[in-house]
Parts: sequence; C-alpha cells; structure tokens
Amino acid sequence: MQTTIPNRLNGLRPLLALLDPGRYTRATLAIGIGGMVLAAIAVQLLRVPLWMASAAVLAALLPVGVIKWRDDRRRWGATVMIGGALIAAQGFHTLEHLAQWFQYHILGWPSFKSGGLISTLDAEWVHFVWNWLVLLTVMVLMRGGVRNIFAWLLLAWAGAHTFEHSYMMWRFIETQRDLALLGVTGISPQGLPGILGRDGWLATSAWTQNSFICRLPGLTTAVRLDVHFWWNIGEVVLLLPAMNVFMRRALAAERTRLQ
Repeated sequence: MQTTIPNRLNGLRPLLALLDPGRYTRATLAIGIGGMVLAAIAVQLLRVPLWMASAAVLAALLPVGVIKWRDDRRRWGATVMIGGALIAAQGFHTLEHLAQWFQYHILGWPSFKSGGLISTLDAEWVHFVWNWLVLLTVMVLMRGGVRNIFAWLLLAWAGAHTFEHSYMMWRFIETQRDLALLGVTGISPQGLPGILGRDGWLATSAWTQNSFICRLPGLTTAVRLDVHFWWNIGEVVLLLPAMNVFMRRALAAERTRLQ
C-alpha cells in the first residue's frame, strides 16, 4: 500500500503540473477564500442574490487564471493552455451541477428552483451554447495533438451530450412557437426533457414503446437534473486523463529542450 499510493501520484504528476498555480498559488487562495467569505457575508447579511455573489468571485479569480494560462502557453504551447482553461471551466461547471444536486436532493427544493450557484445561467440557450463550445474546444485539443483513448472517448461523450442539448433546444423553440400561436405570453418552456431521463424521447417515443428500452432504469427514469449531472461528470472524468497523457508528452519534450 505504501508503494502503490506514491506510484499513483507519480502517474498523475503531469496533470498536477498543469493544474498547479505555481507562483500564483497565494494569490489564488487569497482571492478564492476571501471571495467566498465576502460572498457568504453579502448573501446572508446584505441579501445579495447568490448568483451575483458567485459571479463576483469568479470575476475576481479570472485575471489570475488568464495570467497562469498565458504562462502555460509560453512554456508548453497553446494546446496545453486551452486544455487547462477547459479543465477550469468544466471544474466550475461541475460545482454548478453539484450545487443543483444538493439543492434538489438534500435541501428538497423543487427542480425549477435548483438552479445552482448562478441560477440566471440555468437557461436553455446557455446550456446549448456552452455544450457546443465544449465540443468545439475538444476538437481543437485533438487537432493540437491530444489524441489518446481518453480523448476519443471524450469526443464521443461530448458529442452525444451536445446532441441531446441540440434536441432540447429544438424542443424549446418548437414549444415556444406553439405557445405564441396560442397567444400565450410570459411563459418560457425551460427545462423540457431531452432524449434521456423521465419523459424523455427514449421513454416516450413510439419507436421504443412496448420494449425494454423505454423502461431502462435511470436512462428513462432519472430527472433532467440528474441526467445532466452525469453527462458533466463523464466529461470531466475523461478530460482529466486525456490531458494527463498529453502533458506527459509535453513535459518530456520540455526536458529534452533543456538538456
């Protein structure tokens, strides 16, 4: 056991090198911890909306991140910089989904109120654009040389995730048009089911009825919030080892240059 754990950490050393803020560690911790304390005070005492306080903390952290990614680009190239930025973006996205999961399953809030830390961004257009940007960024990474088994799986996973959001975007637009034809105003059909989950295409389509497919546990029974929680977890789980493998090559090339 004592030798196995260090070996595993050694295998993650390339990824840890990418995630390490380096000389910006103190600034990152100071801004992050200080920002969260001030945000909590603002929300509790000043009644500042949670989304506004969360956005302020992210805005404060962004300049340090930009400087760090600029250094990564100078040291290892644009592909590493883009990979690091994507990990940071998806890391926050994961926190958003964890917050939604906590609000829905632990606090017992209804799904329409479980909007995460920045609830104003919990909109169909935002989900649609975000997932297309993630998919396109993965393609850019692969063009830059991030081609390993994890990267290919990530491309497939992100493509499927984006396809589902495209389907939900189409449903959103169609439903919005139908409401307008009926003269219904002031209602936005947010949160419609997608392909997977409860009331989704897989569970209700005429093509799947009277078959085991429409009764698959989780895939046809989970609420939308849970479905996209697992979509996001899958992307992060594949993105991290994909960049770890690529960073191993980048570090090897760096050692060669310095010899």
